[in-house]
Formats: sequence, structure tokens, C-alpha cells
Amino acid sequence: MTEALSKYLEAGRIAARLKDEAARIVAVGVPLLEVCERLESMTVELGGKPAFPVNIGVNEVTAHYTSPAGDPQTIPEDSMVKVDVGVHVDGYIADTAVTLTLNHEYDGLVSSAEEALLRATEALRPGVKVSEIGAVIERAIMRSGHRPVRNLMGHRIERYRLHTGKSLPNVSGIEGGIVEEGEVYAVEPFSTLQEAAGFVQDTAETYIFRYNREKRLRSRDAAELLDRIKQQHRFLPFASRWLRPTSPASSLDQAFRELVKERCIVPYRVLVEASGRPVSQAEHTVLVEKDGCRVIT
Repeated sequence: MTEALSKYLEAGRIAARLKDEAARIVAVGVPLLEVCERLESMTVELGGKPAFPVNIGVNEVTAHYTSPAGDPQTIPEDSMVKVDVGVHVDGYIADTAVTLTLNHEYDGLVSSAEEALLRATEALRPGVKVSEIGAVIERAIMRSGHRPVRNLMGHRIERYRLHTGKSLPNVSGIEGGIVEEGEVYAVEPFSTLQEAAGFVQDTAETYIFRYNREKRLRSRDAAELLDRIKQQHRFLPFASRWLRPTSPASSLDQAFRELVKERCIVPYRVLVEASGRPVSQAEHTVLVEKDGCRVIT
């Protein structure tokens, strides 16, 4: 076993444990911040590091929401909660997600994404077009009476790079190359109700960022903060709340604003389903091997 494979498998093992823990702790009234911080702490306890902040999406909130410091939100009754976790071991990343429903009316919606994920991993192999994977996912979700979210995709993963190169669409008709042996992908179908818009849109909320570029900065605080971000996270996403324990609040906010303004760091906007309908998500990370793919999460 190569060193890279060993580290991918270890990251996947930890990520799977986190998913199990999410299912155990998500309940009505639990603070979203508690879920995020518990799973991030557990990542380190198990020997990994967060590859990105824990994403927790309630109902129509689909991606890129992680609790800010002091987040007052709790899990509401009759909600659908998506928990998306990422783990890296020396830069080798495993990315996985689970949808937990507190309303049995949505059990079929959850199952539709899980079934699509199963069919996609069965079809993923060297030589297959990524457009074929999109068609497999779309068919599985539509067959269940639901609708895929068309402008979200799975993604190829490389060391210290969460999104790189090819994407795996969740609908047919999107070309993007051919899957090759040795590649690593996060496969992540998103499903919503048949009457929903079926696509996500940006909000103004931003709680997750990543390092983007160097630039001469006006303030020493901003330059020092950028250097710390680059050293600690490289190109991996991080939460703004992660910076607070290591920086005085008085200087942090001003330095952070300067980094955003100069595009030294770039935000991930919170994404919501355009018609406000609930969305389910299922996700595994897979290694493409000679005769198919290996699910590691």
C-alpha cells in the first residue's frame, strides 16, 4: 500500500466516524455551533485535521453554512439537516455528508439522494464520461419522484486541493471529460422536491473562506493574519470563527476586512435552494481503481 493510499484510507475512516457521530448528536434544540465544534474537535481527537469547516445546512440551506462565533441558531422541529464533513491526513482529503431528517414526511427525499449516490459509485470507473455519471444521478433521483439540484456538482480532489479540475454533474447533458484510474472524487448528489426550482442561489452570508493570493498590504496585522492563514490552511477552506482564539478581536476584524477587500482571501457564499424548498445530500469520497472505484468514507 502506498503512503498516499494509506493516508486517504485513514482520512476516510475518520470521516465515516464523524458521520456516525453527527447522526447521534443532531436533535431538536441542539445548537448548530455545538454540532460544528464537536465534529471539528473529534476530527483532531481521531488523528486528522478538518479539510474544511463542518457544513450544516438546515432545510433549504444547501451548502457553505458553518456556524459563526456566537451563532444562536438551534436545530428546529420537523427539519432536514445536512452535515458535510471533511478530513485530511497530511493533505489527503476525505469528504462525506449525511442528511438527517426530523420529519418522516421527508424520508423519501433523503433516500433519493442516497440511492443516486449508490448508483453513481457503481457506475464510476476509468473511461466513463463525467456526463454519464450525471445522467445516472439524474435518473435515480427523478425515478423516486424528486428533482436533482442542477447547479451543484461533485468534484475531483487532490492533495491539499478540495476542488480541482473535473467536476461530476448531478444532471445529464454536462460534458467535462473522462474519469481516469488513480483519480479521487467526491460524489455528492443533491435532491429536492419535484415542485422546487431545482437550483441554488447565493446569499449575502459568508462564514467560510480560503487563501487566494499574496499582495502588498497596508497593515502589518493584515499581513501577519494572511501569513498565518497560508501556513495553517494552505488552499483549504477555513472558518472565520477559527481565527478568533488566536487574534485579538480589535485588530482581527479590520485585518480580515482588508484581506477580503484585496482578494487575498475569498469567501464561499451560503447557498440556498432558490424556491426555499428542502434539499437532501448524500456524499462519499471514492478512489478510482482499475475495475471501478473504492468508497473510502
